[in-house]
Amino acid sequence: MEAQLLISILVGIMILLILLIRLKIPAFISLLISSIITGVGAGMEGSAVIQTVQKGMGGTLGFVATVVGLGAILGGILEKTNSAKVIAHQLLSTFGERKAPFALMLTGFFVSIPVFFDVGFIILFPIIDALHRKTGKSIVAYAIPLLAGLAVTHACIPPTPGPIAVADMLGASLGWVIFMGVIIGLPMAYLGGILYGNYIGKRLDVRLDAIQQDKTITGVESSTMGVILFIILFPIFLILSATLFKEGFISTGLAKVDEIIILIGHPFSALIIANLMAWYILGRAKKLSKESLTEISKTSLYPAGIIILVTGAGGVYKQMLIDTGAGELLASYMQSWGLSIILFAFLSALIIRALQGSATVAMITAAGLVAPLLGTFDLSSAQLACIVIAISSGATMVSHLNDSGFWLVKEYLQLDERQGILIWTVASTIIGLTGAILSMLIFAII
Repeated sequence: MEAQLLISILVGIMILLILLIRLKIPAFISLLISSIITGVGAGMEGSAVIQTVQKGMGGTLGFVATVVGLGAILGGILEKTNSAKVIAHQLLSTFGERKAPFALMLTGFFVSIPVFFDVGFIILFPIIDALHRKTGKSIVAYAIPLLAGLAVTHACIPPTPGPIAVADMLGASLGWVIFMGVIIGLPMAYLGGILYGNYIGKRLDVRLDAIQQDKTITGVESSTMGVILFIILFPIFLILSATLFKEGFISTGLAKVDEIIILIGHPFSALIIANLMAWYILGRAKKLSKESLTEISKTSLYPAGIIILVTGAGGVYKQMLIDTGAGELLASYMQSWGLSIILFAFLSALIIRALQGSATVAMITAAGLVAPLLGTFDLSSAQLACIVIAISSGATMVSHLNDSGFWLVKEYLQLDERQGILIWTVASTIIGLTGAILSMLIFAII
């Protein structure tokens, strides 16, 4: 029986990688096929396999679809109102030209909380383009800090979809994930963005041939940086506050008041409040019509739909490993090999990321492998959050030729493949490796 389970796991993973890498089948379909084959290979009846598919999809999307959808709408409003540019310009004017890389890193760090990695880079590219032309320095010296900030937040800090999906699949508290994401994420961005960006920027003098097209929306009156940051950070503050109350670190002494605070700080409530604030403060108060805001909300959900479906399929994969007993088998093998759960989580995400390219697929697949193992370990909320960051770190590393993000960076910076690897593949690896080491150290200490 153990041999059959082990073979079903290995065959399922191999088929998943073949479908993704060789046949280019969409991740949503590939994950479903792999899950079904794993279940059948483990000896489950056909009706039980289908029930597991339904259970895994429904159980995952009940939370993730709501949060990702609300986060996407918030990000869409921030994008179309040029809020990212306001943050960037204000930080640059505050820190000055000499400390521009640090300002760009912080810009990416804040902007990528509600906005997808590639969207944030496209929106902010004209700023690094202008700095590059004004100072005469290599574009790399400005691009890498910005990219590092964007990549770290996108991978590690909710309400971005990846960490939300992983946290939900592992049963980790979003408040703890946000806290660990900030604590670990800033060193990740600094080492991979500021230090490596400065190093490689001095050795690769990359200059753009022509001014890149500014792809942001024009004609929209922007709000001040303080207002924009308040809208971005307020839901995070609410979620963190609710976590402190829920875990008993803080209390008003009144049970009903504590319950209200926990309700308001739930990700659903916090993001609804942030969306209403963005709708009226960034939209209606700036004379944007209701029709325009409705259209922004609709279009912002298109990319979110893909992520939601892939996440649901990842939930199916996780549930299949649980229902077949394959998760318990993997846990016993890990313990016999002396492999820690957090190292297994990191390596799973790293291998899948390197083989098929997509960070989101790597995170969700790794979470599916890890979730069934957690029942055999006595882990605290903080340790679960560290595992989420370890998975995110592994999925951030080794961005290379099979990653769409690699080609986005390569084309915008006008690099050849060798330069792209030296610049972004190495930077992403430094970022992810830093996160993995720090998350494992904190996991061991606490």
